[in-house]
Amino acid sequence: MTRDELVAVLEKKRMTEIIELIEDAEQGELEELELVESLGLLMDQELNKEVLSLLESLGVAIIYLSGDEEDEEDEDDEDDEK
Repeated sequence: MTRDELVAVLEKKRMTEIIELIEDAEQGELEELELVESLGLLMDQELNKEVLSLLESLGVAIIYLSGDEEDEEDEDDEDDEK
């Protein structure tokens, strides 16, 4: 799927946040993206694969976290607030 085809699908599904991520990556404003591996970025697995592939081709490093790491970060944030 080309970039334009992918963006057209995202527009049709009203996924403006994902389109903004792609545009940020194209402008060099997005260097890395942290994702919980078991969740991914999108619920649609095929679309998720296409978006992540495009982001990687634009130089974005995809960093996968386990669910445990995400929980630890949330706990650290809560500790910082106290």
